[in-house]
Amino acid sequence: MNAGRFETQKELTFKHAAARRVVVWLPPNYDLGAFKNTRHPVLYMHDGQNLFDPATATQGQPWAVDKKIAALSLANKINPPIVVGIDNTALRSREYGPAAAFSKLSEAAIAAGNFNEAPLLSDGYLNFIVHELKPLIDLRYRTNSNAANTVIMGASMGGVISLYGLVRFPDIFGAAGCMSTHWPCSTMPELMRLPVPAAGFEITNSFINWVEENLPKAGRHKLYFDHGTVNLEALYPPHQCRIDGIVRAKGYRSNCDWITQIELGADHDETAWRGRVDVPLQLFFKP
Repeated sequence: MNAGRFETQKELTFKHAAARRVVVWLPPNYDLGAFKNTRHPVLYMHDGQNLFDPATATQGQPWAVDKKIAALSLANKINPPIVVGIDNTALRSREYGPAAAFSKLSEAAIAAGNFNEAPLLSDGYLNFIVHELKPLIDLRYRTNSNAANTVIMGASMGGVISLYGLVRFPDIFGAAGCMSTHWPCSTMPELMRLPVPAAGFEITNSFINWVEENLPKAGRHKLYFDHGTVNLEALYPPHQCRIDGIVRAKGYRSNCDWITQIELGADHDETAWRGRVDVPLQLFFKP
């Protein structure tokens, strides 16, 4: 099976975010003569180190997104997208945190989340994707550049920034894939335990309230959420239930333009995400 091919930019420098590697994966039919005029949807994915290569993936376990897409495409289950893997940096938690949602946090919550010592950089990170990276990708490759064919996806804090990105740029992103969305929105250990401290509830509620106020009504977008039930994943169900209610109230239809999936026994890791990434791929890229 033709596995597609990679083009790697090792250290791209940007105005709105720190320099980083970007890996572009072109699907199997991209270079075939019969498809030389075909334009492809584009999937922008965070934590690019974990997507393709065991040598760079956490614990040597990549999502294998390229192999998943190639197999689904061969079975005519999806219209294969170009994948843009965006590496994270040492600023990951600050780039993936939803800055606009935290404008009214109390001083205690700001301190608990360490947001005073390390201000969030998510708006700059999204501006980098929207205003610098996306124009570059659309110029270099045969893309369908409209929102209906532009998807943003990630896991954990990558799920947070994907939802935040769609809400901030609803005319750019037509879908968001949010796997094991880290609703605590902080990587401070004391906020990632049960029972959840008051500051943790305030931070999470601030983000969810912001989503409720700003999420576009159904009609032009697709949403995917999931979570497991083990370890860190055990924090997520009550918050995901609330998000599901918000999404439903906005008019999104389950298993049509919105899916929330629960995987019993699944942990918070790349192996779990690899095992179910085919579900959002099929939701977003139906032929």
